[in-house]
Amino acid sequence: MGTDAQVIVVGGPPNLPQLARDRIADLERRWSRFVYGSEISTLNRCAGAPVVVSPETVELVRRAIDAWRLTGGRFDPTVLGAVLRAGYDRSFETLGPQTRAGSSDLTLGAAAIEIVDNIVRLPAATGFDPGGIGKGLAADIVTEELQAAGAQRACVNLGGDVRVCSTNPGGDAWTVAVDHPWCTDPITRLGITEGAAATSTTLRRRWLVDGEARHHLIDPATGQPSTSDLTFVTVVAGYAWAAEVMAKAVLLEGTPHHFDLLAAMGAEAIAIDERGRVRTTAGMAAYLTGAELPTTIPERRAHEAAAS
Repeated sequence: MGTDAQVIVVGGPPNLPQLARDRIADLERRWSRFVYGSEISTLNRCAGAPVVVSPETVELVRRAIDAWRLTGGRFDPTVLGAVLRAGYDRSFETLGPQTRAGSSDLTLGAAAIEIVDNIVRLPAATGFDPGGIGKGLAADIVTEELQAAGAQRACVNLGGDVRVCSTNPGGDAWTVAVDHPWCTDPITRLGITEGAAATSTTLRRRWLVDGEARHHLIDPATGQPSTSDLTFVTVVAGYAWAAEVMAKAVLLEGTPHHFDLLAAMGAEAIAIDERGRVRTTAGMAAYLTGAELPTTIPERRAHEAAAS
C-alpha cells in the first residue's frame, strides 16, 4: 500500500511483533495496486469479469462499498481512473517533481460492484483503488489479531491510520500526535484507549503535471483533485477504516456542512481550512490532551520566514 508501518505490542507472546510484520506484508501482497500480482491488480485487469479472491479482499471491497453508501458517494473506491489521470500512477516516493499525467478510461461505478461468496466482479472500465481504506482496514485487522493472540495492548500505525486497543478499558490511553504540514510540532495530541484516528490532507502527496499542482484526493463528483476549502481533517472513530473514510469525506464535503457526515458513525473531527482556521466537533474535546488546540494554524510561509 506504499506506506510505512509502525507496530507497538505490550504483553503477550514474544513472537507477536513478527506476526504483525508478516500479516502487514501479506495484506500488502493482496491489496497493493502497485504489486502486479496482487488481488486488487488482478481485479482491475479483469474488470467486467468475475475474480476469485481471498476473504480479506472480500472484506475490503465490502467495507469500501459500505463507505460509499455511508458518505453518500463522497468516498468512492472506483476513482482509480481519475487518480491515474491526475498523475498518481506509481508509488508516491517514485513520483518526480514533474510527471506527465497517466491516461486511463477507468470510470466511477461503486454501485455496480458485485460480490457473491468469494467472487468479486468490478464493472467493466472501472478500477478499484484501496488507497486509504486499505491502510485503515489493515490496521484494524492486525490490531484485532494481536489482541486475539494475547497482546494486552497494541497500536498499529499504517501511514497515519492508527488503530489502538487495550484489554483494560480503564487503563492509560494511547497518545496519538496530530501533525500538520505547516507546523514543526504536533498541533495537538489525542488520548485514545480503544479506537482509531486517521488524517486526510491535500497538503501532502502533491506533485506537478505539466507545471500544474496536483494531489491524490479525488472528488468523485468531478473526477478531479479536490478543490474543497478544507485542506486537513483528522477523525477519531471506532475503526481505522471508518476514520480514514470519514476524514476524506469531511474534507471533500468542505464547509459549511463538513461535519454532517459524522453522526452516522459516532465520529469526532478536527478540520482545518486553506487559511489555517481550525474547527472541531463538540465531542473532540474528550480526546484532546495537553496544550489547547489552536484556533488558527500559521501559514507555512510564516514558519519559513521565521526559520530564515
